[in-house]
Amino acid sequence: MSVVNLFRAAAALPDAWSSRPLGEVGTACVKVLRMDELPVEEEAHGTAEVLLVLDGRLELSVEDAEVTVGPGEMYVVKAGVRHAVRPGSRGTLVIVEVPERSGIDGPLAADGLQGAGPPAPSPADQALQGTGHSG
Repeated sequence: MSVVNLFRAAAALPDAWSSRPLGEVGTACVKVLRMDELPVEEEAHGTAEVLLVLDGRLELSVEDAEVTVGPGEMYVVKAGVRHAVRPGSRGTLVIVEVPERSGIDGPLAADGLQGAGPPAPSPADQALQGTGHSG
């Protein structure tokens, strides 16, 4: 497979919220779409979805909660969970449809990956900072 520019692939789509499959990884399907500020009705799928915002933001209603997913962030919607897109969602979104048996789960708070901001420095980076070196 050749390199795919996700932003160009999304821009080439005829309509917002019209996804384009880009490829498959094992049993997962990777898609891209562009969001246009308009809401999308509530839906549920037979597969889990990993929603990865490349730019802009995704405003969701998931069951009884409101969720905002920003650039560089992802949110996992488990199979069968009802969710809707709220007004104001805009930008480029990658969707990875994952069959439930693949074992994907969220959130990743237990791994220290949830939340906004830059990643915490690694122990090696912290050691370098203590010596005056930068990485």
